[in-house]
Amino acid sequence: MDLSWIWKSFVLVVAGMLLMRISGRKSISQMTIATTVIMISIGTVIVQPIANNEVWKAVGAAAIFVASLLIIEYLQLKFDWFEKFMTGGAKVVIENGQINQNNLRAMRITVDQLEMRLRQKGGANISDVKTATVEPNGQVGYELMRHAKPVTIGELERLLGLKQGIPTEQSILFQEVKQHEHPKPIDPALQ
Repeated sequence: MDLSWIWKSFVLVVAGMLLMRISGRKSISQMTIATTVIMISIGTVIVQPIANNEVWKAVGAAAIFVASLLIIEYLQLKFDWFEKFMTGGAKVVIENGQINQNNLRAMRITVDQLEMRLRQKGGANISDVKTATVEPNGQVGYELMRHAKPVTIGELERLLGLKQGIPTEQSILFQEVKQHEHPKPIDPALQ
């Protein structure tokens, strides 16, 4: 009985994981069309060699796919026209509380699907949305109208006349990250 398919499977899984790691950290919802095609192709290519006894060809093909993806992503960073050609741009689907039916139809999105995506992002009412866009990766971004925006802590402090300028723990945390300096923790026993 030939058990070589076991080590071949292991090699393909490890090679696939390494190649996926090289290609970048993107969730499925953040994938562009090019990324999706490459990832599906890699999955298809990696499975076939177990039956065909061509493991190294599969790893090589998957590596070529990942290299192609990296080249495409580099070109997208370098040239705006190439990025627009490969991924497209964001489409406005709501303007001043009104749904843009033409753009919804062009993207084959129903009003119910748009409402669902808005609810998932925390939006409650389309009439409260100043602008909403569907990004190339399918995510919805939106800006609320002035009357529907939540009040920030800074705005609340200004309204109440509270003292400002006291750093919060979060701002100190980000200051440490920006300066790459981390204070040493204080030993509770010494306090």
